[in-house]
Amino acid sequence: MAKTKIIQMSDGYLNRTPILQFILLSTLFSMWAVAASLNDILITQFKSVFELSDFASALVQSAFYGGYFLVAIPASMVIKKTNYKIAIITGLCFYIVGCSLFFPASHLATYTMFLFALFAIAIGLGFLETAANTYSSMIGPKQYSTLRLNISQTFYPVGSILGILLGKYLVFQEGESLHVQMSKMSPADAQAFGIEMLQHTLEPYKYMIFILVGVLVLFLVTKFPTCKPEESIKDSTKRSPNGLKALKYLAGNKRFRNGIIAQFLYVGMQTTVWAFTIRLALHLNPNINERTASNFMIYSFIGFFIGKFIANFLLARFSSSKILVVYSVIGSVLLAYVALVPNMTAVYAAIIVSMLFGPCWATIFAETLAVVDKKYTETAGAILVMSIVGGAVIPALQGLVSDSVGSMQYAFVVSMLCFVYIGVHFFKEMKRNAKMKKVSEQTGENIA
Repeated sequence: MAKTKIIQMSDGYLNRTPILQFILLSTLFSMWAVAASLNDILITQFKSVFELSDFASALVQSAFYGGYFLVAIPASMVIKKTNYKIAIITGLCFYIVGCSLFFPASHLATYTMFLFALFAIAIGLGFLETAANTYSSMIGPKQYSTLRLNISQTFYPVGSILGILLGKYLVFQEGESLHVQMSKMSPADAQAFGIEMLQHTLEPYKYMIFILVGVLVLFLVTKFPTCKPEESIKDSTKRSPNGLKALKYLAGNKRFRNGIIAQFLYVGMQTTVWAFTIRLALHLNPNINERTASNFMIYSFIGFFIGKFIANFLLARFSSSKILVVYSVIGSVLLAYVALVPNMTAVYAAIIVSMLFGPCWATIFAETLAVVDKKYTETAGAILVMSIVGGAVIPALQGLVSDSVGSMQYAFVVSMLCFVYIGVHFFKEMKRNAKMKKVSEQTGENIA
């Protein structure tokens, strides 16, 4: 029996999903996850080699997510003027350039050069993520758009685990921790040893270049559907109307503003917890080295992966606002435990927190977008993507607190407060929804 021909509808969706194209698209979620998890490795390595403060070491995440923030709007403009495939190819090219910059960075051995390389990678990932999230939801029947995006997102923790494994075996070495080894050397020997260790940071990116070139070639030779609404194609050469009006409306929408803050804090909290987990393990158990401590990040990403499936099960049965409130309460308590309990159980508490991250990004995104008038959805979505800049701010803030109070562990209170805000925000939303439902039942009207 012949397969049904793939047809694009007027709204940009397809009558069926092209499997090969969908698989290729989903692999991109692993690609940016590898880069993000390697940052956690780099922070630990740079901290010792460059003798950085916690604030300075957190600038790895600032450079990375700062790039995301700056490129979100340009990437959306490229998609609007061309198509998703062009934006993805552009992102892959920037990603390859960024990885290649680790060659001069590892030889120049300057922290600034490494940050520049990470910034270039982030520009590429900004293009990939802006394009792939929407494209994944569009590349098939509309009624299964959320399912497709969830399937694609399951590739993320797989890439995260791969990134940690690359860092564990290619960057971190056997023996005592890097900090302990360098503390036993003379300043000159420690400097030479540090430069030698920096050469290992290049290794994962060598492999990534080969993988990325292969993925780029596959995207170049594979035909992809446009998946753009007919009116979008007709208006692609026109200036977007009511841009200032949309921004004014969104600025005046209190629920939208609160949602943006919640997303900003969530991304920042997730990035911070993962960035400091390896260092927390090294701090609480000086007898282990970086390679052993990286196992805790593998456990964290496995927990994140499992947490996504648990969240999907719960979201199908309970209100998303209620789930986020419960998750936030549990997460806040666990992060308080991480900050205050001076033994290795604090590390395991941080791993459990990773399980609670499962539903956060998608739920905050969807719930915040739902409070916006439909004609401003496109602009609202772009601003929500830009809120990922929280990953640039919160880690640096926690690092600054760590330096100020003299305790990297106590500084986890910063992450705890982020979860507290998310819980308060969704508690208000839960109460509001309950009130609206009651009014709707009394009046017989459907009140949004």
